[in-house]
Amino acid sequence: MHHRHQAHRPASTRPESALRSPLGELEQAFLALAHSAEPLTLPAHLVCDAPDRAAWPVDRVRTHLAHPSTRADLREQTWREVVRRAHDLGEPWDVVAVAMTVPVLRRMLARLARPVHLERAEVEQEALAAVATALRTVDLGVERLDRELFSAADRAVHRLVYAARRRATRETGAHAAPFDRLCAVSPEDSGEPADEVTVLAHAVSARVVDMAEARLIARTRLDGESMSLLSVERGVSVRQLYRHRRAAEQNLAAFLRGRLQER
Repeated sequence: MHHRHQAHRPASTRPESALRSPLGELEQAFLALAHSAEPLTLPAHLVCDAPDRAAWPVDRVRTHLAHPSTRADLREQTWREVVRRAHDLGEPWDVVAVAMTVPVLRRMLARLARPVHLERAEVEQEALAAVATALRTVDLGVERLDRELFSAADRAVHRLVYAARRRATRETGAHAAPFDRLCAVSPEDSGEPADEVTVLAHAVSARVVDMAEARLIARTRLDGESMSLLSVERGVSVRQLYRHRRAAEQNLAAFLRGRLQER
């Protein structure tokens, strides 16, 4: 009998771009567990009626789990065992449980109407965080246990998209307008136009933002650099970098409004 099996490259040969994606990073960790000297396995009968061996590596189990032809009862018992191990044994089964959702999350996020200013990495991170949180509290006795995890991710990313759109609307009115108006003349009222970099420089001089914050705003807002790449460069998470930029922009917006009121 022919069995579906999707071969994966070892983690070391995966493209460098995967490191810039939370889903890619999780996938690397998952495949490392499946292709180590002692691969992490699950009983194959959980997901296949007539397996060719007693135990399969977790990536092969996931391939069958995600396949449309896999019966619902096999899918259900496999998820229940994976989540049980995550609850009872912890690492690395908590990683495996979240990684089992990656194929569905990829399809889900591909269909998501994401605002252009909301980076995919932030959406991926939000989805994974929601799955990890739901995993810790989900009841093993609930029907369609996997649906609980996917629903948590779906709700989280839609909340994130909604918040991003509202934030963009507020920033257009509260941040961009003062910024554009203040750039119309130089801060010294010389009558010469001031560009955005000049305004940021004066904000640094006024100690409203520091140099690192000004560069973060300039590189991502003005030059269009990726927050994911900068997070790697600075050695911090994407989420932390977004929080840092948001706080700096709020300080900058207050500074600009104050300058406008003085005119």
